[in-house]
Amino acid sequence: MLDLNPAAQEVIRLVGGVADDQLTAPTPSTDTSVAALLDHLMGLALAFTWAARKSGGEGPGGSVPPPPPSGANLAPEWRTVLPARLTGLVDAWRQPDAWTGMATAGGVTMPAEVMGVVALDELVLHGWDLAKATSQPFHCDPASTEAVLAFTAESARPEQAANREGLFGPVVPVPADAPALDRALGFAGRDPGWTPPAR
Repeated sequence: MLDLNPAAQEVIRLVGGVADDQLTAPTPSTDTSVAALLDHLMGLALAFTWAARKSGGEGPGGSVPPPPPSGANLAPEWRTVLPARLTGLVDAWRQPDAWTGMATAGGVTMPAEVMGVVALDELVLHGWDLAKATSQPFHCDPASTEAVLAFTAESARPEQAANREGLFGPVVPVPADAPALDRALGFAGRDPGWTPPAR
């Protein structure tokens, strides 16, 4: 079992630092605004909570893939709802049963212990995206960094190309002696040195 709380708390902190005039700003994810990223976080928080509880059914937590994230769909009360959903996500994955059997999220079914790692990966990578897009510092605890690095490094193996489709962009070369988080970002198709364009 991994503890998703440190990564979730970092996202919650970052959400509190987003200004209204930053919602249209670009993020490291191509063609994704801050508002669209927040909409994605809103959806994935629910989807992975339902996955942990094995209670998704139809919809974003179950067998139906979610719609593409869109700033136009961002709920007006996101500043309060998103932290609450992230707290629920952490609580759901703190239950031992969450890590057993199979779990489904976003139309994908996989072993629950892998789904938990995917949930952590989403929190860390999109937390970093949000931090970069809004010019905030980003902190990732060592255990989360290690887990995400292992996951993204495995996804970057040539034989994983088909599974990687739609999840990560092309691998960004990062020096082998770079910090662990930078290497994880590179394997996930992100440039650790990305900065928002001048506005």
